[in-house]
Amino acid sequence: MNKDKAKGRIIAVQGPVVDVKFNCADDVPNIYAMLLTHTIDNSEVFLEVAEHLPGNVARCISINSTTNIQRYAEAAFYGPSIQIPVGDGLYGRLINVVGQAIDQGGEIQHQEKSSIRKTDMGSRIRVSKNKDERRSFEVMETGIKIIDLLAPLVKGSKTGILGGAGLGKSVLTLEIIQHIVKRYQGSCVFVGIGERIREGNELYYELKNHDVLSKTMMVFGQMNEPPGARFAVAMTGITMAEAVQKKNQDVLMFCDNIFRFVQAGSEISTLLGRVPSETGYQPTLLSEVSEFHERIRTTKDAGGSITSIEAVYVPADDLTDPAVVAIFSFLDSVLVLSRERIQLGLYPAIDPLLSSSSNLDIDIVGKRHFDVAQDVIRIFQRYEELRRIVLVVGIDELSSSDRVIYERARKMQNFLTQPFFVGEAYTGKKGAYVTIEQTLEGCEKIISGKMDSQPEAGFYLIGALP
Repeated sequence: MNKDKAKGRIIAVQGPVVDVKFNCADDVPNIYAMLLTHTIDNSEVFLEVAEHLPGNVARCISINSTTNIQRYAEAAFYGPSIQIPVGDGLYGRLINVVGQAIDQGGEIQHQEKSSIRKTDMGSRIRVSKNKDERRSFEVMETGIKIIDLLAPLVKGSKTGILGGAGLGKSVLTLEIIQHIVKRYQGSCVFVGIGERIREGNELYYELKNHDVLSKTMMVFGQMNEPPGARFAVAMTGITMAEAVQKKNQDVLMFCDNIFRFVQAGSEISTLLGRVPSETGYQPTLLSEVSEFHERIRTTKDAGGSITSIEAVYVPADDLTDPAVVAIFSFLDSVLVLSRERIQLGLYPAIDPLLSSSSNLDIDIVGKRHFDVAQDVIRIFQRYEELRRIVLVVGIDELSSSDRVIYERARKMQNFLTQPFFVGEAYTGKKGAYVTIEQTLEGCEKIISGKMDSQPEAGFYLIGALP
C-alpha cells in the first residue's frame, strides 16, 4: 500500500505515548513521520513516530493533548516529518510546533514549507578560496555594560545565559532582544521552550510596544503542552532561522529555555521505557543537544549567519548538572547569573569570575578592550580574596594599597549594574543604553583612580559615567 494512504488504528494511549497498529509492515511509517488522528470532539491530534514495535505497531509521541482519543480511532499518515511554513509571512506572528498560528491573526501567508528534521547535516562550513583571507569577526553591541565588556556578542556565535530560578534570565534575554533588533534592524526568531504562557504573553506585548514585532518570528511550545511539543519546538525554531539565513540575511535566535528542551527529551525517553544513564538523564542526551546546536552555523550556500542567545535553567544552582554541562560545551560565551549578586541587589546578576567567553580575544575586540577587561577581572579576583579578610577582621586592618583596590572593586561592581528598559515599571528608573566606548572609558576612570573621591553609591544602577 502507498504510505500516503496508509491508515492505522490506535490500540493504546499512555499519556502522551500512543501506539498505532497497521495492517502490514509496508504500511508502517518511518521514524519522525507524522500521523493525524481526531478526538471525540473532532480536535486534531498530531503524532510523531518514535519507535517501531513488533506486530506492525508504530509507537508515537503526541504533539498535542491526547485527552478524548478513542481506542481503535483511525490514525492517517500526514507527512514524512513535521513541516512548517517558512518565509516572510511569519514576521510578527506566533506559531506552535507544527506551524499553526496561535495569535488569532488568521491563516499564515506562506509560499513554501520546510521539514524541521534534517536527515543529512553534512559538513558545510564556509571556506574561503583565498588562503590569505581570514575569518572576520563582527562584534554586536548590546548596550549592556557587563556583557559588552566581558562577554562581547559576535555575529554567528552562541551565547548562553545560565542561572537558577528567579535570577533574571528571561528579563536579560528580553533586554538584549529589544536593544539588538532595534539597533541592527535584523531578523529575530524567538523560541519559547517549556516556558509559562504569561511570559509569552508579556514578550508579545513588550516587543509590540518597542516596535520590534514586525521583524520578529515567534514559536512556542509551552509548559502545559506534552513533552513532544516542548522537544520538537527547538527544531521548529532553528528551521525558521535557517529559512531566513538562506535569504542571505543575518538572524538572531533567542531560546528561552534550552534546558526545557533537554528536560522534554528526558521525559520522552522515560515514557518510551529507555534505561536512563547513571546521571538520571536520557542516554541520548549529548546527541540531542548536538543535533540542535550543530545547525546553528554559517554554511557555504547561505550568506547569512545565525547568532543564538540561549537561556539555560540551572537545576538547584548546580553548574555541574550533566544537562547544563552538555549544553555549555557547545557555547562560545557563558554568562553565569549568581544568586549571591541578586541578594546584594546587583542587576544584571552576571558573575564576572564564573562567566567566560572565547570572544574576549585581542583579534576580535582589540588590545585596549582586552586589557581593560583583564584589569577588571584581576580587580574582582583580588576583591574576592580581600572580602573574606574584611568579613573576619574588618576593613580597617587592610593595608592602604589593598584598601584602594577593595574600594575600587566595590565601585566597579556597582558601575557594572544597569537599569533596564524592560524593568522600568518595576524599578522606577529609566533604562540606559551604554556604548562599548562609554563602558571602556568608565572602567578606565575607576581603574586609574580618577573616581577614588566619589562615593560608591553614586555608581549603582547608572548608565555611562558623567
